[in-house]
Amino acid sequence: MEIETLDELDDHLDSAGPLRGLRLQDLDLTSYGERLAAHGDLTGLVVLGGTVPVPVAELLLVRGAILFPGVADAPVDPWRGLYFPSDLYAGLEGGYAATPDARAYAWFVDARLRTDAYCTLVRAIHDDSVTDELDEFVQGRSVVGIMGGHALQRDSPAYAAAAGLGHALAEEGHLVATGGGPGAMEAANLGALCRSTAAVEETVGRIVGVPGFRPDITPWAATALAARDVVVGDEPQAPSETLGPSARSLGIPTWFYGHEPPNVFCDVIAKYFSNAIREEGLLARSNAGIVVLDGAAGTVQEVFQAATPLYYAPDDAPLPPLVLVGRPHWTERVPVWTALQALAAGRPMSEAIHLVDSIDEVLPLLAPR
Repeated sequence: MEIETLDELDDHLDSAGPLRGLRLQDLDLTSYGERLAAHGDLTGLVVLGGTVPVPVAELLLVRGAILFPGVADAPVDPWRGLYFPSDLYAGLEGGYAATPDARAYAWFVDARLRTDAYCTLVRAIHDDSVTDELDEFVQGRSVVGIMGGHALQRDSPAYAAAAGLGHALAEEGHLVATGGGPGAMEAANLGALCRSTAAVEETVGRIVGVPGFRPDITPWAATALAARDVVVGDEPQAPSETLGPSARSLGIPTWFYGHEPPNVFCDVIAKYFSNAIREEGLLARSNAGIVVLDGAAGTVQEVFQAATPLYYAPDDAPLPPLVLVGRPHWTERVPVWTALQALAAGRPMSEAIHLVDSIDEVLPLLAPR
């Protein structure tokens, strides 16, 4: 049983229930030494991060608890879970390199840390915390995944079209989930975050002056953050656990591709160190369907990752649709459609895959909300 708030811990201690099997995650236990001591044997209690003063830590260890302390020399809090854009881009006024996002990427690619057992443990704990909170965030939601290339420029017609698709899906009640990066991913998240078609057009207009994240991420991100502030206004930032039912825009990026910065047009960001966990998690949570816009190698990889569970699905299993947008791109420039058709032949998968000419054809093909 996970306990993630002090109120939950108080309730459990007041009930005099056993502590064995509890997971106390990211809590301030400064004033809880006596109450924990009153339970005697603490074998089986696991304390994950948080604030644990030395006397409380000694009590926990002596009585059999397992204690995972906070991590002082890592650029991330491995227990925190989901991020807001402002978390990853804090300090951007000093340049992108000063932000937590950039520092986490530099830490990740440091060759001295790649095989360090301690750093590997920190990354694993971090990603597990993200997954835990992400599961709670999307629970009960109809999620549509939008895949597409990172190179799409903000001043292109295709960017505006992807933003329109994201908005239309959110208006239908879907949570729009992307890989959380630039290009088509940013466009879809932007459209989903905006509450009107006019707001979509206005927001795109505010950022076209910096069409891409190269050669400098700082103005690209700063322009977007300013535009996002206009979209969300002065509304207080709700905790992610209460935001889930009303969220429209979700990004799931990775520091594995940390040279591609996360876009800021998300209600929350689930950023991972492990790209394998991130990709599988994004695809598996897209329960209402996956839409694939123009892309290259990374997008092609996602297409076939999405196709694999469709191929092996039981005959009676409901299959979320996989919709490829852009006939010339997927039959000529990157001809994966022929391979998908060959795989699907004679299987229920054949009814789940679609190739369409334009974004306007997508919505009727998705699973109803």
